Amino acid sequence: MKIGIIIGSTRPGRSGESVGPWVADQAAGRTGADYELVDLADYNLSLLAEPTVPGMANRQYERAETRAWSQKIDEFDGYVFVTPEYNHGVPAALKNAVDVLGPEWGDKALGLVGYGADGGVRAIEQWRVIAANLRLIAVRNQVSLSLFTEFGPDGFEPADRRAGELSGVLDQVEELAGALHQLRAARESVGAAR
Repeated sequence: MKIGIIIGSTRPGRSGESVGPWVADQAAGRTGADYELVDLADYNLSLLAEPTVPGMANRQYERAETRAWSQKIDEFDGYVFVTPEYNHGVPAALKNAVDVLGPEWGDKALGLVGYGADGGVRAIEQWRVIAANLRLIAVRNQVSLSLFTEFGPDGFEPADRRAGELSGVLDQVEELAGALHQLRAARESVGAAR
């Protein structure tokens, strides 16, 4: 089983550049899944530039950037979004990265690690609603990091309790991703038999 940890901001100086590696470091010793850090900034996705609606494209995208992103997302059984909260909402770059694809997200698990003035909680709650439409299933646990108390001149310094909180998120993501992997395999098997 493979879980993608997605740094969800492309903004210069973004805090996600320190939070994402922290999540990956915490996940590195786990045995329930293989984790990979994915930096959204590496994919250079244009804003909704595909002429065919993603849900109807059947993974056949015209733009090379979208195809590369699709192939990467398809590799995973679940995800951890490292998401900032911008202006009380989700970051536009990650929202676009989600919207530019369709079936790649379906029936997979999602964990949420947010950061912002209020711990990124509004972005996290918005992700739960957005994910439901894609059949991307968000787990209950979450990590909410405060820009005021956990980021400073010396960089990102998570509170002591954060490692335990993250472990809870990853436990749930692994469990749900395993169950959803079986569901997808059963559907593929039924589809192949038709």
